[in-house]
Amino acid sequence: MNTFWPSMRVMVTGGAGFLGSVVVSKLRQRGCRDIFVPRSKDYDLRDLDAIRRAIKDSRANLILHLAARVGGIGANRVHQADFFYDNLVMGVQLLHEAWRAGVPKFVAIGTICAYPKFASVPFREEDLWNGYPEETNAPYGLAKKMMAVQSQAYRDQYGYNSIFLLPVNLYGPGDNFDPDSSHVIPALIRKCVEAKEAGADHIEVWGDGSATREFLFADDAAEGILLAAERYNDSAPVNLGCGVEISIKDLVGTITRLTGFTGAIKWDTTKPNGQPRRRLDTDRAAAQFGFRATVDFEEGLRRTIRWYESHQRQVAIGS
Repeated sequence: MNTFWPSMRVMVTGGAGFLGSVVVSKLRQRGCRDIFVPRSKDYDLRDLDAIRRAIKDSRANLILHLAARVGGIGANRVHQADFFYDNLVMGVQLLHEAWRAGVPKFVAIGTICAYPKFASVPFREEDLWNGYPEETNAPYGLAKKMMAVQSQAYRDQYGYNSIFLLPVNLYGPGDNFDPDSSHVIPALIRKCVEAKEAGADHIEVWGDGSATREFLFADDAAEGILLAAERYNDSAPVNLGCGVEISIKDLVGTITRLTGFTGAIKWDTTKPNGQPRRRLDTDRAAAQFGFRATVDFEEGLRRTIRWYESHQRQVAIGS
């Protein structure tokens, strides 16, 4: 019987979002009874006073900072300044105020976008500073990356227990399927399902299909975050991933097969590919807190497709 979580008072920023809702569910399964989710309408985490109120109201002895302003390549290109400012201000102020208020532990969630554009594959945590991130998402990636610097600085100067995790691209039921801001998997699922229903003879996909990505099912990501929160106490960054790389071309082929879309694929090569390759070295997470991804990729895609098909009308209204 795990005795760690029932005694914890946990604030989960972004706890009503895609990943956050899975984390909150897993916290409840672990027996955590005191979970505080600051909603943006009540606590704008870009505002210092709102951050202080949230920390006071939560009485947290652990903060999981999952809140982020994020989107796919298109959204990153359009909202570069917004993504930089909002994520930087949220993260830096929240970690500082958590230390200031004496919150014993802070878990900062970074992003794969923080890695250099041409990082050696697989991405190792030691290579995080060996170059500039891919240009389309560099402002977002660098804003999140500052929490890694802050975490280490506050540990070195103040002895503060904060950790920094780097999850790879996430997917799963409840993901963002808005075509203006979604990432590649939900965007492709929606395109394929809608094209199949409309009898369309093709779909368009950005880039040329040569870029590669690694994807982590949201349930696995949530499990990794909670294992790290419980067991890991160091500011050295840690990757969260599954260690499996797939090309966008092969991803499109898999999703078309699983959704039953049989039309043509038209590649829009005027649009960017994004980072050329992404695959993580996941040995540190396994060694430090026993995390290994368990959900098979195709099974995760099937679950995600089923969720979208059963919530399609609701998603369309939300968009």
